[in-house]
Amino acid sequence: MNRPWFASYEQGVPHDLDVPDVLLPAILEKTAAAYPDNPAVIFHDRAIPYREIQERMASLAAGLAGIGVQKGERVAIMLPNCPQYIEALYAILTIGGIVVNTNPMYVERELEHQLRDSGAETILALRDFLPRLQAVQERTPLKNIILTDLDDAFTPRFGPGLRNDPETSEYASLLQRGSRLPLPNVPCDPEEVALLQYTGGTTGISKGAMLTHRNLIANVLQSVTWDRQAQKGRERMLTVLPFFHTYGITSCINASIYQAATIILLSRFEVNEVLDTIDRYQPTRMAGVPTMYIALASHPRIRESRISSIKVFSCGSAPFPMEAFKNFEDLTAGKISEGYGLTEASPLAIANPPFGRRKVGSIGIPRPATDARIVDLETGEKTLPPGGEGELCLRGPQVMKGYWNRPEETAQTLRGGWLYTGDIARMDEDGYFFLVDRKKDLIICGGYNVYPRDVEEVLYQNSKIQEVCVLGAPDPYRGETVKAFVVLKEGQESGPEEIIEFCRQNLARYKVPTLVEFRRELPKSQVGKILRKTLREEESPKSKK
Repeated sequence: MNRPWFASYEQGVPHDLDVPDVLLPAILEKTAAAYPDNPAVIFHDRAIPYREIQERMASLAAGLAGIGVQKGERVAIMLPNCPQYIEALYAILTIGGIVVNTNPMYVERELEHQLRDSGAETILALRDFLPRLQAVQERTPLKNIILTDLDDAFTPRFGPGLRNDPETSEYASLLQRGSRLPLPNVPCDPEEVALLQYTGGTTGISKGAMLTHRNLIANVLQSVTWDRQAQKGRERMLTVLPFFHTYGITSCINASIYQAATIILLSRFEVNEVLDTIDRYQPTRMAGVPTMYIALASHPRIRESRISSIKVFSCGSAPFPMEAFKNFEDLTAGKISEGYGLTEASPLAIANPPFGRRKVGSIGIPRPATDARIVDLETGEKTLPPGGEGELCLRGPQVMKGYWNRPEETAQTLRGGWLYTGDIARMDEDGYFFLVDRKKDLIICGGYNVYPRDVEEVLYQNSKIQEVCVLGAPDPYRGETVKAFVVLKEGQESGPEEIIEFCRQNLARYKVPTLVEFRRELPKSQVGKILRKTLREEESPKSKK
């Protein structure tokens, strides 16, 4: 079959992929049966074997069913990286529930929108987050709040907790109750939705990408097939990526469990803690974003650390500067596998083979069973030849089912069996893809996606502001930082700190502008539309000074 727009698979990575008709929890069940005593997770310097993770997951699943969680119900998880997240992910799916991934940094406004949009009636959250949940509970469908502490990962917490509130449960108590209940047998189909992963999309309106069991299983197999030198039961994955993002779920949880690897789990990225962990446990794999790797390479301890134990560094979310890329590999002796993905593709879609032919600056070739092409920007129907710049389109078993309760947005993004990414790219004669531009409005700050409209809507709530436009300004460390261009109403006065503080009260901190520029007016088109492109072009020369 002639496939002129598809990548070459002469790198030893097969194009075909046999995706079994199983649910995602099957990978944990199979690994726990084959490697029961292998450490599944190392957390706070304590190891938890696969057998125990599987047992706790089954108890939690039975406990959730016991409080009335039924098939098809949306259950939110609002946790930092911890073993309970892994247990909850598989437990919810085991009883046919749908996981709603919830960013722990969300402020009340963001949290309320997601809970209302998803219809989640149950949430598992860290105890510290209870005030935020109580503040929005009456305005959302939320009924059950299950609280946990980080030490619940080891010793169940059976204190008095909040037992006076019938709508608030304790995680450890739920485990205890579930251990005495039978695990319900809930028939599910791999094509059913497993995860609602919220993304702002090109419009900035937060919407849930519906990822099925089959989508997630396929992405696991695409990931492990890519890393052909990984040895089952012998790898150790250093995990600092947040689990509330699909990159963390697929690369750090699901792929690791499929490979019976040990997940060396850190709740956040702090460079000294990461280096200490590397020296102590000598991981063999790591998934991260460029800012993490740049921070490691810049640290004075890097040369004396044991980072050479890591053979493959997966890298995504933002472009990796070429000079920093080469410097990092020289310092670590590991291989960077730079790639491309998006929430709607579970998220992994294209990458450089870590042990095959790589092209620095390229996002690589499509993963197994993934087809990619470049189409013209005018119609979106004509496939362009190598070298042509147009919109990157994907299709494969990892592509989402659609957006939750948003048929119009689904129809715009999924057309003719293809996922239209909105990113501008080109393909060379060897089938390697290069990003030319990305969704024009999207800002990526240290690996976090920030949609300008989200920030602008908050700023427009400020009574002093007449007009505002938000975009990404170049930042040497984070790649981009959020910048707001503000026009004040006549007679009003304000300063950058006042605007920034207003945002702090209404946005997750990674969305808060760090730069504010006041203007008399903003550039507009003839029809009065603010020209974001003009402002972006004005910012570009500043980054070169």
